[in-house]
Amino acid sequence: MSSPTSLLIRRARIYLPTSEFTIGDVLIRDRQIVEVAPEISPNATSTREIDAFGLTLLPGVIDPQVHFREPGLEYKEDLFTASCACAKGGVTSFLEMPNTRPLTTTQAALNDKLERASTKCLVNYGFFIGATAENLPDLLEANPTPGIKIFMGSMHGPLLIDQEAGLEAIFKEGKRLIAVHAEDASRISQRRKQFAGIHDPAIHSQIQDNQAALLATKLALKLSQKYQRRLHILHMSTAEEADLLREYKPSWVTAEVTPQHLLLNINAYEEIGTLAQMNPPLRSPHDNEVLWQALRDGVIDFIATDHAPHTLEEKAQEYPNTPSGMPGVETSLALMLTAAMSGKCTVAQVANWMSTAVASSYGIPNKGAIAPGYDADLVLVDLNTYRPVLREQLLTKCGWSPFEGWNLTGWAHTTIVGGQLAYHEGKVNTEVRGQALSFS
Repeated sequence: MSSPTSLLIRRARIYLPTSEFTIGDVLIRDRQIVEVAPEISPNATSTREIDAFGLTLLPGVIDPQVHFREPGLEYKEDLFTASCACAKGGVTSFLEMPNTRPLTTTQAALNDKLERASTKCLVNYGFFIGATAENLPDLLEANPTPGIKIFMGSMHGPLLIDQEAGLEAIFKEGKRLIAVHAEDASRISQRRKQFAGIHDPAIHSQIQDNQAALLATKLALKLSQKYQRRLHILHMSTAEEADLLREYKPSWVTAEVTPQHLLLNINAYEEIGTLAQMNPPLRSPHDNEVLWQALRDGVIDFIATDHAPHTLEEKAQEYPNTPSGMPGVETSLALMLTAAMSGKCTVAQVANWMSTAVASSYGIPNKGAIAPGYDADLVLVDLNTYRPVLREQLLTKCGWSPFEGWNLTGWAHTTIVGGQLAYHEGKVNTEVRGQALSFS
């Protein structure tokens, strides 16, 4: 499956930068798109062709929030297994979070991850630097990184920054993007005591309730406004937060939502128990609908999975001893395209939310569009066939999905990373390697 000098995709339904679609050909050479046209004549001696008739060509998914567990927690997932799952899911780039062991809070730890990724990752990669109370110089100088990750709640140890003074010290220094996990730690702590002794995992959504999320998001917005600081709100989960941003969202603030918070809700606890446990928790059907509307209206800017795998053995423990988090990179694109085919949104919106808007927001050059000069990070999807999510077919090391049994369309037929076939017709090419992303 190794790629020749150039690759020609023929007769695809191509998503254009104008958000329109056209039937045509795409020529790729030396990792980049060189031509998009109704018909392209190949150089027969050096060009591999893919007949994409009946398939839709989209920019490769950029997943801007994942937890791939390496180093230190490789028994749950590692960079190789996670990037195989990415390739199968049409994800060509990812931004990974700092809560590994050791924590990614220094340039040395960042360099270690970049080195590991260069030898293991089938797709492109970037790594956040994590904020602690002690590492402000690292936050200002670490490079390359998409931004600073702050856990305002749902975290223990050095990465938890839950006091306003500590947060303000970070917001007022430098210009780098700050991405927040917005949950109020003190409210969660108080409610954890209030509901102690309850082992039904559904209580998780009451302990870490909508108010806990709203309080933290309000504080982050206040500090962002005070210092005109670029702010990104990770995995927004509540109607209240969406309403807050609809009322007041400065131009330098962005927000994301996960497929889980759009498509699952508190009813999932009855069906899949602790597999539905994540942070921030699943909410009500009303929250689902308000988040969908905010996404369609541009109040929420894009999609991320918060891929956070744990083993089935860990998830089988009794709540609250169970870890929060679920895998997502393998199913996110198919989930969103299935939603599009059901009328929730359009395929063009999905392409924007899962690629174009992410590249724009994080200043990732030459990604997120199918046009000459852009990197050849692409996914061919089949919107005519439905297949169920099956545990035995998943490539994530944890081996399960909260969407098991869901019948989805838009599965990746071919995933192209830097002009190379990372996934094609059901097979992963483990020889392909992505590259480190840059951020302007």
